[in-house]
Amino acid sequence: MKRQRVAVAGAGLAGLVVAITSLGRTAIAATPNPPTPTTILIDTMESELHRAMTSLGNTATDATQQPKPYFLSYAVADADGIVMSAQFGAIVGSNESRRRMADVQVRLGAPAEDNTHGDHRNSALTTVPLPLTDDSEALARSLWFATNRGYGRALDGYLKVKTEQQVRAKEEDASADFSSEKPATDLLPSPLPLVVDRAAWQNRIRELSGIFKQYPDVFFNNVTLEASTETDYFVSSEGTKVATPSGVARLIIVARTRAADGMDLFRAETFEADDVSHLPDQKALTDKTIAMAKNLEALREAPVTEPFNGPAILSGRASAVFFHEVLGHRLEGQRQRGDDEGQTFTKLLGKQILPTFLSVSDDPTLATFDGVSLSGHYAYDDEGQPARRVDLIKDGVLDTFLMSRLPIASFSTSNGHGRAETGHMPTGRQGNLIVTSSKTVNDTELREMLKAEAKKQGKAYGLYFEDISSGFAVTTRRSPQAFQVIPLVVYRVYVDGRPDELVRGVSIVGTPQAALNRILATNNKQDIFNGICGAESGSIPVSAVAPAMLVSEIETQRQAQGTARPPILPPPGETGGKGGQ
Repeated sequence: MKRQRVAVAGAGLAGLVVAITSLGRTAIAATPNPPTPTTILIDTMESELHRAMTSLGNTATDATQQPKPYFLSYAVADADGIVMSAQFGAIVGSNESRRRMADVQVRLGAPAEDNTHGDHRNSALTTVPLPLTDDSEALARSLWFATNRGYGRALDGYLKVKTEQQVRAKEEDASADFSSEKPATDLLPSPLPLVVDRAAWQNRIRELSGIFKQYPDVFFNNVTLEASTETDYFVSSEGTKVATPSGVARLIIVARTRAADGMDLFRAETFEADDVSHLPDQKALTDKTIAMAKNLEALREAPVTEPFNGPAILSGRASAVFFHEVLGHRLEGQRQRGDDEGQTFTKLLGKQILPTFLSVSDDPTLATFDGVSLSGHYAYDDEGQPARRVDLIKDGVLDTFLMSRLPIASFSTSNGHGRAETGHMPTGRQGNLIVTSSKTVNDTELREMLKAEAKKQGKAYGLYFEDISSGFAVTTRRSPQAFQVIPLVVYRVYVDGRPDELVRGVSIVGTPQAALNRILATNNKQDIFNGICGAESGSIPVSAVAPAMLVSEIETQRQAQGTARPPILPPPGETGGKGGQ
C-alpha cells in the first residue's frame, strides 16, 4: 500500500504524528470490454518489465558484458485527491489532484549480495511520474526511461559494494540482501470514483473554523478535509502481479494558543472514515471543536509541570503511541542488522522483554477494531507480499520481528511487513500493532492503584496522560537509545484526594527496556491511535491498539518554553486583549 506523502523523519529516527488516515475498500463490477484503466496500466507495466528483463545485460559495450538484473519490479501509485481547508470562518485553500508515480526497483548481482548491500540500499530505486492518461505507448516510454536510469544507478551501487567488500571488516550479520518468496497474483477492482459535494463541505468546514472566532486567545486554527482514492499496482520479474484499491476521508481540526510565559500550546482532533459520507455529523464535530477551544483556554492558565519521575497512568491512546514508539520500532527487522543499528532486542529472542500478562501482535489484515477503521490495514505490502498477522510477543516473551524481504540472521523470509511511501525502499514496518493484557482492572481500580503507588513512593501525586500528539524513537548506535512522547493533556492526580489538576509543558522521555519493565497493570478496554509514522522508508499510515496502563515509574521533562509573547494587538472586534499583558 503506497502512500504519496512527505516524510517526517530520517534514517534511525522514527516518528509518529497525529492521526490522519483510515482505509476502506469499495468494489465495482469489472467491464471486460472496453478495457478498464487497470488493465491498460498493469498490462503495460508487465509488458515493459518483461522486455527489460530479456534485454538488459544482453548487449556488450567495448567487449565488456554488462550484468543482467536478477530482479526487477514496478510499483505504481495511482491516486485522486481533494483537499480543502478553512480558518476563522473562511476558505483558505481548495484543490483537486491526480497523481501517478512509479517506483522502479532494479537489483544486480545475486540475492546473497547485490547493489542494495549495506549503505547502498537506495541504489535499487528510481521514482518517476507517469502519464495520467491510459496511453500504453506513453506509459511504456516513461517506464523505459525510469528502468534505464535505475539500471545505471544499480550498476554504480553494485560496483561500490564489490569495492567496499575488499577493504571492510567482517560484518556482524552476513545475511543475504533479498529473500526468496512465492509470487502472488490478485487484481482487485478499482475503487469507485472520488465524489465530494464541495459546496456542502466548504460550508461545513467554514462553520467549524468560525467557532474559534469566539475565543480571542486562539490565534491560529485550521480545519481541513482530505479525501482520496488510490489503487496500487505491483508487478515483478518473479511473476507477482497485484492491484489493491483503498479510500480515505479525514477531517482534521487544529488550533493553537500561547500562554503568557511564551509557551505555545495546541490541540488537534481527527475524524476518519473510508468515505466522506461516513464522517461524523456536524453537531458531533461542533461539540468537539468547542471542547477543544475551551481546553486550550484552560491550558493557557494551567501551571507548568516540573520534571517528574514517578507513577503514571497512560490512557489507551497514550499507551498505544507509547508501545508504537518504545517497542514497535525496535521490533522492525532491518533494525536487527547493520553497523549503525542499536539492536535493542536482537539477542533477546525467546526471552522475556515485557511483563508476562502482556502480548503484542501486528495484524494489518484487520480493517477495523471494535467498529473503528484502522489506518494500518492493507491486503498486500509494498513488495507484493500478502499481509499477515505476526505474533511478536507472547506472554511477555519475544518471538519474532516485523520482516520485509531484507533477511536477518534469525529470519530469512518476509512476513508481509515490507512497507514504504512512494519514492522509498520498503523496510520492515508496523501496520496495526495490537497490545493485549491478561491482568486488567476497571478505570476506578486503576486510578486507586495509581494513588497507592504514588503514596508508596512518597509522591504527592501521580500523573494521568489523557491525550497525546506524537512521539519519536532513536534506534541507532551513534545516539542514545531513547524515546520521547509529546502529551497534549496531562493531569496531576493527588494522593490526598484534591481534584485533579491540569498541567502543561510535559514530555515523556526514557529508554526502552527500563520503561517496558515498569508496567504494573492495565485497564479492561483497548483504545485506538491512528497516525502517520515517518522513518527511513518514508511516511506510512499505521495504527496502534492498547489498553490504558499503570506504570510504576515514568520520567518527564519540560517542553521548550518559547520566548515569543502572546499577540500584543487584540483580534479584530475586540476592544482590548490579554495578549502581552
